[in-house]
Amino acid sequence: MSLPHIGRAARWVIAGALGLAGLAACNTLPRVTPDMAARAAQPVQVQGSHGPLSAARSKAILDGLKSGNSDSDIFNRHLALEQALAGTPLVAGNKVVLLQDGASTYAAMFAAIRDARDHINIETYILDDDEIGRRFADALLARQQRGVQVNLIHDAVGSLGTPREYFKRLADGGIKVLEYGPVNPLTARAGWNVNQRDHRKLLVVDGRVAFLGGINISGVYSTGGSLRQSSRRRGGDLPWRDTHLQIEGPVVAEFQKLFIETWERQKGERLAPRHYFPPPVQRGKEVVRALGGSPEEPFSAIYATLISAIENAETEVLLTNAYFAPDPQLRAALKAAVKRGVDVRLLLPSATDSALIFHAGRSYYDELLRAGVKIYERREALLHSKTALIDGVWSSVGSTNLDWRSFLHNQELNAVVLGPEFGSQMRAAFDRDVAVSNPITLEQWGHRGLDLRLKEAFSRLWEYWL
Repeated sequence: MSLPHIGRAARWVIAGALGLAGLAACNTLPRVTPDMAARAAQPVQVQGSHGPLSAARSKAILDGLKSGNSDSDIFNRHLALEQALAGTPLVAGNKVVLLQDGASTYAAMFAAIRDARDHINIETYILDDDEIGRRFADALLARQQRGVQVNLIHDAVGSLGTPREYFKRLADGGIKVLEYGPVNPLTARAGWNVNQRDHRKLLVVDGRVAFLGGINISGVYSTGGSLRQSSRRRGGDLPWRDTHLQIEGPVVAEFQKLFIETWERQKGERLAPRHYFPPPVQRGKEVVRALGGSPEEPFSAIYATLISAIENAETEVLLTNAYFAPDPQLRAALKAAVKRGVDVRLLLPSATDSALIFHAGRSYYDELLRAGVKIYERREALLHSKTALIDGVWSSVGSTNLDWRSFLHNQELNAVVLGPEFGSQMRAAFDRDVAVSNPITLEQWGHRGLDLRLKEAFSRLWEYWL
């Protein structure tokens, strides 16, 4: 979400001001991925619950993940490049549960919080002081009072409308609370840059279970009951459609590391001693890679691995995304995939809580449709998911949008899950969404009104800053 808790007119004014500043500061937009021409030569190694697996065992696991008609050389080359770019291991032995709405996600999260015995680490962009936010506060305080250490990171801009009293109550109850990127420079511990935001959504309980994806802590995901006015403004009366993951197994340690790195980089107070890294235990058979992105890094590993996966796609690329403003590299990768005969489909929102990014993304429809990319707009919901499925075997779920902000200015978090079994679940979810979406054709798009064209042209000027 961009510029939360702010009226529509104010968003356009603020975005315009940021865009003018950006145009004055730079003449060209930077690349958001490294040079993709170099190919990694090292064999891909998989980690298990007891550390790195042998080369033979790693190869056996990866061979088992390939779809029946995959070209082994392409699959291996892609994984080798991804490994070189990501800097995090492929980890076997995990259980991954796909969560596709707020109600089921919150139910699973509350259950994990109730079962916590040692610590709870939670990192979120939006933490609203509404019915859902207060339920989380009550649940976290209850565990803190039972001796479970709770550590919370919330983004300053994302939670701008949340009263200070909400966080004071948590801190007074013993919870360690850290504000990422304070708006007030006098309170910033690690330098001040309000344009950098923590867009991650992560919950780690006892170092054994992790939740991540696109779902914030907010009443917009409620299936019934009244929501406070600020929540209603974010998307009107439409239900929110989002995707999250629940993961158990050795890869949870990688997500835990990313949380602690953020805490330390933001100069949070010393974490209370706890068993943050318990001995890893195999919980399932999924192979997962944890991917974190940060504005301090020279390029986004999340974006680089996505570009790599698209460039090596053989049959299909299915992307679902809430805020779509593709940079030149992504557009080129999508168009090149179509030329190779790959079926490229984009599932995007038909309604939004951020008009500028919505129209900026639509300004690229004509270019993509002419290249053969298929585009669908989701009806009857405000689409907030950020997922990818490539060739039925490479899946990604996380907080990362396909826009400049996610890959240059935000902290983001994704999980890549390899294998056809989880891929089939992702495909079923994609197909269900497409069934309630409107296909956008080139002929239809060519007949849109002048008012939409003007909005697209204006919004596209500021896409780098949205």
